[in-house]
Amino acid sequence: MQQTVTLKDKAAQLLHILFPVLITQLSLYAMNFADVTMSGHASAVDLAGVAIGSSLWVPVFTGLSGILLSITPIVAQHLGAKRYDQIPYSVMQAMYLAIVIAFVIIGCGMIGLDFILEQMKLEDNVQQIAYDYLVALAFGIIPLFIYHVLRCFIDALGQTKVTMFITLTALPMNIFFNYLLIYGKLGFPKLGGVGAGYATAITYWCCCFSALLVIHRFRRFARYRVLHRLYPISLAMWKELLKVGLPIGFAIFFETSIFAAVTLLMSEFSTTTIAAHQSAMNFASLLYMIPLSISTALTIAVGFEVGANRYKDAKQYSFLGIGMAVCTAVLTSLFLYFFRGEIASIYTKEQEVLLLTKQFLLYAIFFQLSDAIAAPIQGALRGYKDVNATFVAALISYWVIGLPFGYLLAKFTSAHAFGYWIGLIAGLAAGAVFLLARLLFIQRRYHRIQTMKG
Repeated sequence: MQQTVTLKDKAAQLLHILFPVLITQLSLYAMNFADVTMSGHASAVDLAGVAIGSSLWVPVFTGLSGILLSITPIVAQHLGAKRYDQIPYSVMQAMYLAIVIAFVIIGCGMIGLDFILEQMKLEDNVQQIAYDYLVALAFGIIPLFIYHVLRCFIDALGQTKVTMFITLTALPMNIFFNYLLIYGKLGFPKLGGVGAGYATAITYWCCCFSALLVIHRFRRFARYRVLHRLYPISLAMWKELLKVGLPIGFAIFFETSIFAAVTLLMSEFSTTTIAAHQSAMNFASLLYMIPLSISTALTIAVGFEVGANRYKDAKQYSFLGIGMAVCTAVLTSLFLYFFRGEIASIYTKEQEVLLLTKQFLLYAIFFQLSDAIAAPIQGALRGYKDVNATFVAALISYWVIGLPFGYLLAKFTSAHAFGYWIGLIAGLAAGAVFLLARLLFIQRRYHRIQTMKG
């Protein structure tokens, strides 16, 4: 990261951060996709077991790892303020906290996983594969959370290309180990879907060691001496990390879990409707990687400028990012509208499912426009370390407005299954308006602070 003067320079720097983040997000998405699809080639039972295990793991990971995202604005602000000596201390404390969170997840899984799976009324063989898949995955939870902290540290320095290369290396590695362990190739045991869990755990360890090697050996990271000293645990620093991280984690959890809840509520409709819903939602989730990546880039850029007390520059980055997201959303919306038939055909050849998927994809257009405003604003607010607003917005927009409104439409109007999508769109739109108002308020407050200092 470096100071920029013109909007052209800011756009160039933001894009420099953004593109590697986007590729990283797509690669992570592809890893989960590979686990599910490769398990499906083993058997339908393996596919179902891994899909269930993955649907339980993803909201837990995204929510709890969201807590550790607090290190990104903290390091970015230290960097902007040139408090370089505070960076290794903050990163090490975040690593300690990551290990504790990982052990808590493993402990909770040991106690409650059986009970959760039993409540889902699955077939015995599907339940066993889901259980064994998650147990296998658990061997990689500690390195995964450590890597997540190191990734946030590297990204906060603006070196997003480094984490992009690590993730791009991890994707073929994950596919290779899936091939060996799911299908029992080259003398390895044939484990079916459970093998995907072990393959992912091995990949997590490789990512962690790669990141540790990078920050130890490469000068641009080694100069911060992150691994040169074991600091004592600081509960005060943990409190700061949690103060910023818990609202981020809960906001992400509310966002990811709402879609799981809608999928469960969709079970009352026909198999055709559920299949169409899942297909359209899967593609909409893929497109969401764009505003999500812009959000991450804004957290880094805005945090850097706020740390340097350049509040005007932070404001310019905020609206530059929102503008990029809106322009991209217009293009993706046009793509969805004109090519919804071709997109639907990727997922199914059954005519009834295809036609219904095309209808759901029309509603996905409105997701694009709301996400293009809400997601970048969330990232900008995190750069200011104003995280409670995003937590409140996620809770209200999804669970107070979106889900109840969607339920009423689905149950008591002719909208039926589309009612849930309309409800989510309404919630997203309300959240976007609230977050925009909050961003303008925060920017005015920082402007007053700068005026008083001047």
